[in-house]
Amino acid sequence: MRIVQLLPVLGYGDAIGNDTLAIRDVIVRMGYETEIYYIDHIDNRLPADAAKPLNSMPELRSDDILLYHACTGAPMNFELPKYSCKKVVIYHNITPPLFFHEFNAEVERVQEYAYEGIRFLNDKVDYCIADSEYNRRDLIDMGYRCPIDVCPIVIPYTDYDADPDPLVMERMRVDGYKNLLFVGRIVPNKKQEDVIRAFYRYHTLYEKKSRLILIGSAGGMESYYDALKAYIGKLGLEDCVIFPGHIRFPEILAYYRTADAFVCMSEHEGFCVPLVEAMYFGVPIVAFASSAIPDTLGHGGLLLDNKDPDIAAAAIDRIMWDSNLREWIKKGQEESLKRFHPERAEEQIKACIGRIVGTQSIGNREC
Repeated sequence: MRIVQLLPVLGYGDAIGNDTLAIRDVIVRMGYETEIYYIDHIDNRLPADAAKPLNSMPELRSDDILLYHACTGAPMNFELPKYSCKKVVIYHNITPPLFFHEFNAEVERVQEYAYEGIRFLNDKVDYCIADSEYNRRDLIDMGYRCPIDVCPIVIPYTDYDADPDPLVMERMRVDGYKNLLFVGRIVPNKKQEDVIRAFYRYHTLYEKKSRLILIGSAGGMESYYDALKAYIGKLGLEDCVIFPGHIRFPEILAYYRTADAFVCMSEHEGFCVPLVEAMYFGVPIVAFASSAIPDTLGHGGLLLDNKDPDIAAAAIDRIMWDSNLREWIKKGQEESLKRFHPERAEEQIKACIGRIVGTQSIGNREC
């Protein structure tokens, strides 16, 4: 019996890529033969033997297991049933197409195609793993009736103990400004405009010596990025809002280490790894309670049930001066981080693999 993983792209340092590699390592430690295959490409920063192209995958036997990472629109969503082995979907969620309607028609089409493909598979796979309870419910809403377990993305905590970029550390600390941070691709579902709106009220009402750092690539969403820049100009915040872009990991570490608050107004997240990263660095979090955000955050920050910028600004200010609140958040973060600890994640993956293989009973539960 072999257990193979298949995904469209094996990226370097992203959540799905890290998760795929971590699952491989667990499967190896469990003593099973395994391999990763990619459909389109592998990031050239990864070792050449990290994965192989799909066309090199040998024919799968009936007792083999195929773990398919469903995360985008791809022909494979419709081709998966041709494999005669046991088929498992690892669901990372699909961003609803509507978010892209005004900014990129091609991305909107790809997202629609992705939903069509995931729905197509709802009665054609044997088992599903969802990154979050939100993702599990999403599968059920799309008609999945096979067993579904929740197994969070593996997050390599030790990576965050690396040295941060010293120049960024110095630049962010030298002037005594309050640093507000959000990390995530510059895309419409992340709602960076709502983060900017909340920052504007905080900057205006509470702390002039403050700035907002919005880390993430705008590739493919240039029109959305341009709209954000125009909005910042209209608010007169050109000198206070920073877009570092797609930056090196040591720079990201430096921004986390110098952040005074993490502000998330996203309206769609299948998991949201940056929330866990912010908690790891002890950065107080203010977040809009949408999609998977409440599940991931737990008690690790302040959840808002609406996006009123004045309420968000007041919450940010309260975090800055209320030491009792910060201590409460810190304790909540410590508890939340336990849920995603790599050792626990490995045990959850082992439990899921055991159920797939058939050594344990399968059911709708958290691994």
